Amino acid sequence: MLKRSLTLDAALIARAHPHPVIADGRGPGYGMALMGEAEAEARLDAVLAEKPGDAGSLWLFAYGALMWRPEFPFCERREARVRGWHRRFCLWQRGFRGTPERPGVMLALDRGGQCRGLAYRIAGDDLRDSVRPVWRREMRGRGYAARWVAAETAAGPVPALAFVADRTGERYAGRLTDAEIAARIAAACGPIGPSAEYLLNTVSACEALGIRDRHLFAMQALVAERLAACDAPSGQNSPTPIPGSRRGG
Repeated sequence: MLKRSLTLDAALIARAHPHPVIADGRGPGYGMALMGEAEAEARLDAVLAEKPGDAGSLWLFAYGALMWRPEFPFCERREARVRGWHRRFCLWQRGFRGTPERPGVMLALDRGGQCRGLAYRIAGDDLRDSVRPVWRREMRGRGYAARWVAAETAAGPVPALAFVADRTGERYAGRLTDAEIAARIAAACGPIGPSAEYLLNTVSACEALGIRDRHLFAMQALVAERLAACDAPSGQNSPTPIPGSRRGG
């Protein structure tokens, strides 16, 4: 399979977003209503109580940042496919890689289609303790719902925990057009960096694995086009005007 060339790159993103976004001591998620510790723990208990398969291990399906920055210990990794869900930019991001004034959008699994990614096997004497860091990372922003899905791998199917879009939550952006998504990603930058960097890292991880994701590849080309067409204004992280969306940001 021939490797495709990305038009989005780190240098282009850095030129468009030369100024860091300062959280003023409020933390990188200051623009978002974060889930409290007690609620997160209760939800984790409920999900683990429904866990299928081997009691001593847990499979986790990764399709976005967890592919290139898992930040949790795992004992096995397999390429995997999940049916009934597809990877799409459909969650507002008002913190971390965006701000309340200029929110970005980030990936989630939305209904329909299929998605190729990675399945990680997490194991340990205390499975709950092993999975807690990734649970907190993904769930505290109140954008996801946890679901058990069937992940198809070359060695056979495994039941896997997946973080899918919470369609009932206020972060769900709905079915934005490609132009709306690209405009948000190009313009957004938060305390941990530009939204375009998240896109670049994810599409690069997919391409390295031979995963041809049309949505991601189209987005990186559209975002690169927007970033290349403008000069970043002094003191602002605003590469391009943002067209109106069907739901508020």
